[in-house]
Amino acid sequence: MNASKATLTACVAALALLAGCHEPVSVTVYEAGEYKGESDPLLKAHAKSESKEALQKRFSMGQSDR
Repeated sequence: MNASKATLTACVAALALLAGCHEPVSVTVYEAGEYKGESDPLLKAHAKSESKEALQKRFSMGQSDR
């Protein structure tokens, strides 16, 4: 009888501990092609031609070894 009480107590304790690990499920559904986040502050900076040139130069340097 003593072993079955210990087993029962261990099972109840395990269930109580596992019950505390529950996270609520939240699903976010996005529509294709529509960005719904905040506006990107870097978007205006990257629209400038000098920024585009700098990015193209960095890209070319990274791709030159291939």
